[in-house]
Amino acid sequence: MPTEEDLGRLQFTTLLYYLQCTNPDNGLVRDKTQAGAPASIAAIGMALATIPVVVERGIVIREFAAKIARRRLEFLMSCHQGPEPDASGYKGFFYHFLDIETGRRVWQCELSTIDSAFLFAGALTVATYFDADTEDEAKIRALATSLYERADWNWACDHGATLTHGWRPENGFIPYRWRGYDEGLLLYILGLGSPSHPLPPESYAAYTDSYDWRNIFGRELLYSGPLFTHQLSHMWIDFRDIRDKFMHEHGSDYFQNSRHATFVQQEYAIRNPRGFAGYGEHCWGFTASDGPGWTKRNIDGIDREFFDYIARGAPYGPDDGTVSPWAVVASLPFAPEIVIPTVRNFALMKLGMTRLYGFRPSFNRTYTMNGKNEEWWVSPYHFGIDQGPVVLMIENYRTGLLWNIMRRCEPVVTGLRRAGFSGGWL
Repeated sequence: MPTEEDLGRLQFTTLLYYLQCTNPDNGLVRDKTQAGAPASIAAIGMALATIPVVVERGIVIREFAAKIARRRLEFLMSCHQGPEPDASGYKGFFYHFLDIETGRRVWQCELSTIDSAFLFAGALTVATYFDADTEDEAKIRALATSLYERADWNWACDHGATLTHGWRPENGFIPYRWRGYDEGLLLYILGLGSPSHPLPPESYAAYTDSYDWRNIFGRELLYSGPLFTHQLSHMWIDFRDIRDKFMHEHGSDYFQNSRHATFVQQEYAIRNPRGFAGYGEHCWGFTASDGPGWTKRNIDGIDREFFDYIARGAPYGPDDGTVSPWAVVASLPFAPEIVIPTVRNFALMKLGMTRLYGFRPSFNRTYTMNGKNEEWWVSPYHFGIDQGPVVLMIENYRTGLLWNIMRRCEPVVTGLRRAGFSGGWL
């Protein structure tokens, strides 16, 4: 079984992504390891959130880690905000992808509310952690507070009760909203906790109004298919024993819900209704991930359809045989008894556990390469948004570091209370 030392090694190799794939001039982090890739605003937020881990694990001394955080926040605050198509953001939110040199929008991508939320969560992490009376740490607190507080959450609702997915200068708001359970839980908590442009409590009620409670494989849970939706908010917030109105009514909490969702994923792989290669008790993990590509193949007389980057899920799909080791590791705090044996199996499969950046983000044993059954598809890249969940959830499992930091974060505590959470540590 993987030992504490093994988990520490995996955490360290995964963490190296944020040290090696960051532009030292401005602190922007590559979306993925592909040459020429732009920066991802969510990856930047996760990189900020890992800085306390870097310090506490003795990788970078606190004095220099504070300078890394301060420089990154200074650049983000200097980026142009405005309605122009080549700005970095608007109304306090940022575009999903930015040019890694200039910080300007690329690809006509969307102004993303959820990716901005990951950035704000990372900024609030370092603002709370760096609490010393030094020039750099005081600047971190001031910069992070300004970055977070200028976001106009009510504008992002576009006159509706719920938050939109985002906005584009070419055609306005994206016609999708954050409703029903998903990673948007963090989004609403940060919006509700804002001291400058707070969401009204009714927005959270509108978000939860379309929750979907189901019985899957004998487990009662709040359903969402991709595993990452049960993890990303939990990187920052310890949901054990704190409950909102919905969870009070169902006698559960979001932590237990994520535990159930993790077991559902494993059970789906064991049952393997579509007969994909490799699935089983110690091979599961279905989430948003890279894939073999948009293609169709007839394999052993069965017509198969494969996907590129898409939000895979269990038990209702989409599913094309692609498994994501990082998503399994990110469930470590919820269900270590099934995660750790699965990690051991992935380690035996030589998916890069001890190599630079850790596990490959996804693989597909049904999609073989060059007509050879022993050569199956493995993602050629690592992604910035896959690295953070591994680093942060290993740390929360080992020490609860991020959870303990964010218990002291006033906007998060305020947001939870405005959403109706009570009990436990709150």
